[in-house]
Amino acid sequence: MAHSPQTDGKIPVTVLTGYLGAGKTTLLNRILTENHGRRYAVIVNEFGEIGIDNDLVVGADEEVFEMNNGCICCTVRGDLIRIMDGLVKRRGKFDAIIVETTGLADPAPVAQTFFVDQDVGDAARLDAVVTVADAKWLTDRLKDAPEAKNQIAFADVILLNKADLVSSADLDRVEGEIRAINPLAQLHRTTNCAVPLDAVLERNAFDLDRILDVEPDFLEESHHHHHDSEIRSISAKIEGEVDPERFMPWISNLTQVQGPDILRCKGIVAFPNEPKRFVFQGVHMILDGDVQGDWGKDEKRVSRVVFIGRNLDEATIREGFEECRA
Repeated sequence: MAHSPQTDGKIPVTVLTGYLGAGKTTLLNRILTENHGRRYAVIVNEFGEIGIDNDLVVGADEEVFEMNNGCICCTVRGDLIRIMDGLVKRRGKFDAIIVETTGLADPAPVAQTFFVDQDVGDAARLDAVVTVADAKWLTDRLKDAPEAKNQIAFADVILLNKADLVSSADLDRVEGEIRAINPLAQLHRTTNCAVPLDAVLERNAFDLDRILDVEPDFLEESHHHHHDSEIRSISAKIEGEVDPERFMPWISNLTQVQGPDILRCKGIVAFPNEPKRFVFQGVHMILDGDVQGDWGKDEKRVSRVVFIGRNLDEATIREGFEECRA
C-alpha cells in the first residue's frame, strides 16, 4: 500500500551512501552544522569519521549525541533496527532521520530494513537513497568496485561531486556512465557537496504518490542502455493498457525469481476501465504498488516499466511485459 507523506505520520528516513572519499562526510557536516531550522537524527557508522568539532556536541551518552542546531547524532556500533527503535522512542525531538552507510556498503539491506521490519516500517518510511559520487574517480570505481555500482543503481538522488576537478567533457562522460546504470535518479553536479538541502532531504522520492512529481519525465522514452556493463537499466513500454490478470502474476514472479539481481524497479501502467494510474516500485523482491493519480482526459495511456539490475535478460523482460498487453 502507498502512504501519503502528509498523513501517515511516519518519520522520513534518508539513506546517504557513496564510495570512500566521494564526499559523504562533507555533506553530513553541512547538514549537521547549517542553520536550516530542521532537526535531524543522524545515524553514522563511526562518529569519529565525521570530524565534527567537539563543541557542537552538547550532551552525549554512549551512542546518541545532540548537536546545538537541534540535530541528534548516533553511531551504528549496534544494530540499525535497535537504534531506530531507540530513536522512535525519542520522536518529537527531531523531524527526520539520516542513515549514513560506510563507503563500502551496499545500500540495499539498509533500504530493505524499512520494508521488512514491522516496527521500523510502522514508525518510519524510506524517503530517498542519496548517493555522493566522485567525478574524478567514479569511472575507475565502476570498473573495480561492485559497491560503487550498487550505490549508483540504488540512488534516487545523485550528487556528482568534485565537479571542479575535471573538465566539462569529462563531467559529461561520467554523467553518461551514471545514466547508463541509472536513468531515473535526480542528478546534481556539485563542488564540496554544495547543494540546497531540500534537493537531497525530505524528497519523498520513495513515496509512490510522488514518483511523477519528483520524476516528471518518468513516462518519457529512455534510451539508456549499456550492454557491456554488468549493472544496467532496461525499460519497456506499451502504448496502451495492460491486463492486470496477467501483469500482476508476471511482475510478482519476475521479482521473486530474479529478485537478488533486480536492484530497483519502477513502473506506471494503465489498466482497462481504471481511471487512475497503477504505480509500483521495488527493491529486490519487495514490491509496493497502488493506484493513484488520474490519467488526463486527453492523455495517451502509456504503460512503462524500468528495471535496474545485473544479469537481466532484456529480451525475456520485454517479451514478458508485451504478453501483458490488454
